[in-house]
Amino acid sequence: MVCRMFRIETEVDKDRRALLRARLRDTNTAASPVLAALRGTPAARETPLHVWALDDAGALSGGLVAHTWAGWLHITHLWVDAPHRGTGLGTRLLTDAENLARTTRACTHARLETWDFQAPAFYRKQGYEIVCEIPDYPPGVTEYTLTKRLR
Repeated sequence: MVCRMFRIETEVDKDRRALLRARLRDTNTAASPVLAALRGTPAARETPLHVWALDDAGALSGGLVAHTWAGWLHITHLWVDAPHRGTGLGTRLLTDAENLARTTRACTHARLETWDFQAPAFYRKQGYEIVCEIPDYPPGVTEYTLTKRLR
């Protein structure tokens, strides 16, 4: 067995990150017939999906940031300003994003992550199911991954 020496670097490097991502994508595509079939189709691209709620003065009252990929809606941020919580605005933002993903991007599922002090009960009320629970991420907090079939 040959033992090689490697120089390890830790700085942020956009070009290397892009190269690593491309090589990982190519390796995964070669290893998975499902990913190979997905390549080159519209569903293979991560496409942003944002929904904003503005008040009468044009100020941000809430918003949802997500992307679609491979028939899935992945919600990364959902926020509603304190004065508007409990008014149904969060439900409307989520429902609008789900409907857009389903009708314009052929998404069949949605996923998101939330912490125990945020909104797991809200998402469960919206039809999401907890599929993963990570305790102490960060320490003292539990992170949940939830999914929903879009109908």
